[in-house]
Amino acid sequence: MKKISTILGRLMLIGAFLCPGLVSAQVSDYPSKPVSLVVPFPPGGAVDQAGRSVAQALYEVWKQPVVILNKAGAGGAIGMASVANSPPNGYTLLATHSAIISLPASEKLFGRTTSFDRSNFTPLALIVADPVVLVVPADSPWKTAQDLVADAKKRPDAITYSSSGAYSALHLPMEMFSSSADIKLRHVPFSGGGPAMTAVLSGVVNVSTGVPAVVTPQIKAGKLRPLLVTGAKRHPLLPDVPTALELGYKDVEFYLWVGLFGPAKMEDDLVKKIRQGIAKAVAEPKFIDHMNQAGALLDYRDAPAFNAFLTKDSDRINAAMKHIGKVD
Repeated sequence: MKKISTILGRLMLIGAFLCPGLVSAQVSDYPSKPVSLVVPFPPGGAVDQAGRSVAQALYEVWKQPVVILNKAGAGGAIGMASVANSPPNGYTLLATHSAIISLPASEKLFGRTTSFDRSNFTPLALIVADPVVLVVPADSPWKTAQDLVADAKKRPDAITYSSSGAYSALHLPMEMFSSSADIKLRHVPFSGGGPAMTAVLSGVVNVSTGVPAVVTPQIKAGKLRPLLVTGAKRHPLLPDVPTALELGYKDVEFYLWVGLFGPAKMEDDLVKKIRQGIAKAVAEPKFIDHMNQAGALLDYRDAPAFNAFLTKDSDRINAAMKHIGKVD
C-alpha cells in the first residue's frame, strides 16, 4: 500500500510538470481547507496576540479557518523548524519575531549546526514593528539616559538590567545601547518578559526594557520612568520620550517585530495570492482597531519591503551578538 501511495505521489508530481494548469488551479482555489499558523511561543505573548488578530482577519478574507498552533520550546526554535520542514503548499505558515535571526546566529556563535536560518523561509509580510523602551524605577536617581550613562561610566558592571534571556528581544537592545554608550552593565536574565519587568518594578534590578504597550501603564501609574525608545522615531504612546538615535547613541535601533513567513520554495503565484490576502486582512477596520487597543504599532510591509527590513535587522542583530559574545 505504501508503495502504491509513493507511485501515485510521483505520478501527481509528474502531472504537475506536464500540466501546469493543475498547479494553477490549486493556487486559484487556495485556500480550500483550514490554514495552520504556527506561533513558536506560548500563548499570551506579543507574537501570539498579533498572530491571533491576523488569523481572525484572514478568516474574514479567505472564508477558511486560520488555526493558531502554539509550538513553544527552545526559544522558538522548535516551532520555526517545524514550519521550515513543512510542505511549501501554503497550508502551514509562521508568525514570529527577531528570534528567526538571533537563534541561528547564536548557534553559529557556539559552532553548533543550525536547524534553520532565514533561507528556509519565504517572507510574506511585516505586521508589527514596536521599539522597546528603556525604563528605570520612578524613584531612580537617573532622570535621563545621559544620567544613567554617566553613572555607569563611574561604576562599570555595577548597574543591573533584566531581560527575558540570553540573546532575547530584551537582551539585544540593551547590549546595543551599552555598546554605543561605551558602558558596561550587568545582565540578569529571567525566564520571560513578565518576570523581567517585575524585577525592575520590585527593585531587584536597576534597569529593564519593554514594549510601549506593556510599560506605558506603569509609567502613567508613576511606577516607572522612561529614558529612551529604540525606534527610528518617537512612539505615539510616549511622544515626550526621545529615541536613542536622537540622543546620539548610534546604531541603537531595535524593534520587537512580528512578521509572517511560509516555508522556502513556495510557488510564486501561491506566494502572491497569500500576500494579497494578508494585505486585505490588515486593512480590515476590525483588525486595525484590535491592534490599536492592544497598543501594538501596526507597521505593515509587503514582502519586498519586509525583505529589506529583515536585511537591516540582521545586520543590527549580528553586530549585537558579536558584542555580547558567548553566553552560557
